[in-house]
Amino acid sequence: MARDDAGPDFIEALARGLEVLRSFRPERRVSTLSEIAADTGLARPTVRRILMTLVALGYVRNADRGYVLAPRVLELGMTYINSMDLWDVAKPHLEKLVGQTNESSSVAQLDEGDIVYVARVAVPKIVTLAVSIGTRFPAIATSMGKVLLAAQDFNTLDHLWAEPSRSGITPKWQPTPNELFRELREVRAKGWALADQDLAPGIRSIATGIRDADGEVVAAVNVTVHAAETSVEKLTGDYLPLLLRAAADISHDWAMLGAVPAKTITPAGGR
Repeated sequence: MARDDAGPDFIEALARGLEVLRSFRPERRVSTLSEIAADTGLARPTVRRILMTLVALGYVRNADRGYVLAPRVLELGMTYINSMDLWDVAKPHLEKLVGQTNESSSVAQLDEGDIVYVARVAVPKIVTLAVSIGTRFPAIATSMGKVLLAAQDFNTLDHLWAEPSRSGITPKWQPTPNELFRELREVRAKGWALADQDLAPGIRSIATGIRDADGEVVAAVNVTVHAAETSVEKLTGDYLPLLLRAAADISHDWAMLGAVPAKTITPAGGR
């Protein structure tokens, strides 16, 4: 748990607590003490004390023969989302895009080797995988993940093979390093990405980047369709221009938001 490069201010107890929270998986409704200990590499007595603390704080609940996350844990993620103002910026543009395509659209950001959904406007469809705010998927197998990875320094991406995805999902597409880097170079060159059932059968999507005022990619936005209903040709021919327009509009509004100066309050009697 302790990082080799951690300084004297690193609080290992806090790191252990966060690692326990991260060990809860979507596909495992109830986690036992033994499972959490095995996932984190921590001793059972240590895990037990951490769980008791999290229960007392309201972030974890006791369940039948184990533990489950409590709704209060959502406060941690929503604080991040609300602080970014990304939802407020993206929402009207996502709604317009969904109205034009009648397909779901989402915004995600990169978290190590995964993408995490931070905004979404959904159209009811029967798809293989359920998606909501906070859902994470392996980045390499999603269109948004490819866009976000393509914006990184390729020399820093070795961790994609060193650590498994925390999503608990094994994607259909399992590229070699050379295959992935070839794909990312193509995405970087053209400015958008396609994932044609790379994550799971039936899921097809396109994505492009959302940029800040400096032109840096800060998030990705996509359009997701069911492969049985929408061809790659329709996705890239009809929907891609609409997606690129929406991304440009979100990027413009995001840059404008960042350019608004902070309000300065002068103390009474001050100059």
